[in-house]
Amino acid sequence: MVRGDTAGRLALAADFYDAASGRFRQYGHAELSFMRWSAARGVLEPESSDRAGSAWWRSVNEVLLRDKIEAGLLSDDGSGIPSSHSVQCWIEFIREPSPTRWYRAHNASIVAGYLKYEDLADQELKAERFMMNVALLRVIYTHAMLADPRLALGPLAFPGPRLVDPRHRSVKWFLDLARSFPKNYPIVGSVEEVVLAEHALARMLDYGLIAPRLPTLYEFAAEELEEPRLTSLLDDGVPAYVWSHADREVWFIGNTGPHLRAIARVTGVRLRWAPSPYRRRLRKSRDG
Repeated sequence: MVRGDTAGRLALAADFYDAASGRFRQYGHAELSFMRWSAARGVLEPESSDRAGSAWWRSVNEVLLRDKIEAGLLSDDGSGIPSSHSVQCWIEFIREPSPTRWYRAHNASIVAGYLKYEDLADQELKAERFMMNVALLRVIYTHAMLADPRLALGPLAFPGPRLVDPRHRSVKWFLDLARSFPKNYPIVGSVEEVVLAEHALARMLDYGLIAPRLPTLYEFAAEELEEPRLTSLLDDGVPAYVWSHADREVWFIGNTGPHLRAIARVTGVRLRWAPSPYRRRLRKSRDG
């Protein structure tokens, strides 16, 4: 069992794709990259480790690993009933691999993990919970870029599906959180510091492209994944997975300039979030 073995988790995740030979071997780029980043942060380390990780990250990762293992066994056997909708999605992917089926299966497992382990998420620091929400909205957005590119990019929809095809390494540009958040666990510093430290390109993605579309993106994902509870993870258009309504203004901190509204307009939407209360401070720091 790999529950207490981070390297074993990584090997198990990679084996799922490697064992498939040419059928879907190239589909693991984004998932494995994210797992390596998670392992480097230490969140997958067991409680018994000198550097204990996160019960939430481990548990959500286990949902993904278990779903794939079960789907693989059921596909090989040719009989049996899947234990969950997400397992059924993986079976459909294994039998007929395609980018759309991969996103549906992967995101169904991730969303199932999020919903199942809200109690564990509630034990994490606010900055970590902010990161959890960003990770979720990123995987939903990349799914939309492939399955409904006009929803995700408006008039600039054409390159969307190729950019986020899980068989291509370019998908990591959208799912890689290394440029967005600290590499240590637990996070040192306030959630405000974490938000303001986000890389400029990542902020353009999160605030210019994704934020204005969040209600329609979550509705899209709820329908695609057959999980209506997903839309409850927004609070009037603001991410709200294990997130207090009193803290919703934290999400506006990253809305640091008119360039983000311009990006939204170019892609056919409007960013209606309040401007960052830190804009003046940022401008002064840049001006010296």
